[in-house]
Amino acid sequence: VQLTFLQTKTHDTTHTPQEHMKAFYKTFDAVRNERFDGMIITGAPIEDLDYEDVDYWNELCEIMDYSRENVYSTIHLCWGALAGLYYHFGVRKVHLPEKMFGVFPHAVLQKNVQLLRGFDDRFYAPHSRHSEVRRADIEQVPNLKILTESPQAGVHIVANTNGRQYFITGHLEYDRMTLACLLYTSPSPRD
Repeated sequence: VQLTFLQTKTHDTTHTPQEHMKAFYKTFDAVRNERFDGMIITGAPIEDLDYEDVDYWNELCEIMDYSRENVYSTIHLCWGALAGLYYHFGVRKVHLPEKMFGVFPHAVLQKNVQLLRGFDDRFYAPHSRHSEVRRADIEQVPNLKILTESPQAGVHIVANTNGRQYFITGHLEYDRMTLACLLYTSPSPRD
């Protein structure tokens, strides 16, 4: 597997040294003439902002346009899933009254999907977000199908009907103990 890491040129990271970013990441301009087998579009904890208020939104839209023609399969994760569903299909995010945080049971609704091979009919997946997309809004889009969902966490994995775009509202990329570590590292009452 050959990985290419992308960064936006219109936003400077604040949590990673610029030297690291320059050494290991490329900008979209450096790869726009290449083709890729896959792309993962993630996000940041900026769910309270309207998409158009995100300083790199226009650049991200350009990357998402590019992914339709130049990438065989794209996975959008967490905020990236919400942004991708909005940009490609007009599905709006809904702010939650409190943060959706934890590991929840999910059901596989579409059993013959390549992405879900090896999944049990019921599985657990972590979520950590302040917004969601609603089933009723996704069902209004003929080119989308809901693959997995949870009674507690709602819609989880959505795919376009050609199977080349996936939108995962949770965090399947997390190690099974990631949220457990976050739950047990809060400051003691003495701090």
